[in-house]
Amino acid sequence: MNKIGFIGAGNMAEALIKGLIQSGLFKASQILIRDIAKKRVGHIKSTYKVKVATDNKQLADESDLIVLAVKPNHVSKVVGEIEESITSKKVLISIAAGIQTSSISKLLKKKSKIVRVMPNTPALVLAGSSVFHCNENVTSREKKRVTKILESVGIALMVEDEGLLDPVTGLSGSGPAYVSIFIESLADGGVKMGLPRDMAHKLAAQTVYGTAKMIIEADAHPAQFKDKVSSPGGTTIEGIHNLEKGGFRSSTISAVEAATKRSKELSKGDK
Repeated sequence: MNKIGFIGAGNMAEALIKGLIQSGLFKASQILIRDIAKKRVGHIKSTYKVKVATDNKQLADESDLIVLAVKPNHVSKVVGEIEESITSKKVLISIAAGIQTSSISKLLKKKSKIVRVMPNTPALVLAGSSVFHCNENVTSREKKRVTKILESVGIALMVEDEGLLDPVTGLSGSGPAYVSIFIESLADGGVKMGLPRDMAHKLAAQTVYGTAKMIIEADAHPAQFKDKVSSPGGTTIEGIHNLEKGGFRSSTISAVEAATKRSKELSKGDK
């Protein structure tokens, strides 16, 4: 059996389905979905031609990889429904924020293969960043398989310490919001100085995209590109000086720190 099932058919599940099909890792006929939202199921089925399971148990019975793409408060109920179907050969992949592998293991009441993933929203355009942790029952071969699945929507990194998923949440999980605010602010600056709003938005977004692409492709430290643009006595260093006066760097670090702390609180059940 080589099938993957998605319990929950939200945006992140759709991103993975799209990536898996486009990459050729799975055919549409090898993908099953289940969601209580009929409209959402209809959209995914008609768009990607995947199969629809009648219930969660059927999906788990017919899949060797099961993705829990549900809200954290629904995990306990869903796991209860599929508990009997989770054999030692199946891998359960959870993208439910804040739910630890040990918590899922307790719900299953058996030795199981569990992977916890922290993806981010750029996966929707196949440019995501996913970090995952596997419990001790997942084999090296299965880890490689999970890596390939997540790489179909961007980059994928594995960590041995599950606790690192909290700072990952604070950085790449929440990061798209920080970057969106920066792009909006950059565009506002252009508008203030006379640029049309639509032009300012396009220039700001493209500038962030292009800079990120340069850093990734060169595998270089961001400071190298900052220094290349910062001519002595020039416009850029003047702008950087004002960013630093406003605490730009410190505020960004504090944002990641605050989001990390909140992620830890949620993992402990502090809602």
